[in-house]
Amino acid sequence: MLLLASASPARRRLLEQAAIPHRVRVSGVDETRIHDHDPAQLVQRLAEAKAQAVFDGLDPERDSDVDAVLGCDSVLVFDGVVFGKPADAAMAIQRWTRMAGHRGDLLTGHCLLRAGQSPRLACVQTGVRFAALSTAEIEAYVATGEPLQCAGGFALEGRGGLCIEALDGCYSNVIGLSLPWLRQALAECFALAAE
Repeated sequence: MLLLASASPARRRLLEQAAIPHRVRVSGVDETRIHDHDPAQLVQRLAEAKAQAVFDGLDPERDSDVDAVLGCDSVLVFDGVVFGKPADAAMAIQRWTRMAGHRGDLLTGHCLLRAGQSPRLACVQTGVRFAALSTAEIEAYVATGEPLQCAGGFALEGRGGLCIEALDGCYSNVIGLSLPWLRQALAECFALAAE
């Protein structure tokens, strides 16, 4: 059983769609206390902090079925600036006005922890080309509230999918979890466990 250290419903849906047995336990990590000038290192540090907090709280009786803990964190890097979740609608509109018609990179940090093994850490990057939206289209999208819930201010699997023209890289990574990376990491974990 995989324990997902994330409150993200999008990550849960990805695991459900991939038929990966899992449970969810939110880490409670204060993300504002973790900093790094390198966005790739930042998302990896955040993912590791979340996974480690949940891993450290495992209870041998209650969690006897847990094989591994997965932590993730995502940001959008646009013009060298890190965009997490917009603080409010005005910020989302401001960001979308800048992003429309341009390209950014969605980075997701991953950390998989299994007892007795070294952490598996990775940052997966996917290029995102945003549609050239009008002011009215941007305002209408932000008014749905969806952009306020997502790193970068959009949900590829939701209404935001209409605002994305192309991806360069892993689709599921943009939703918050690279399933190809997870498949490989789990295979490595359990191959080592079988030795």
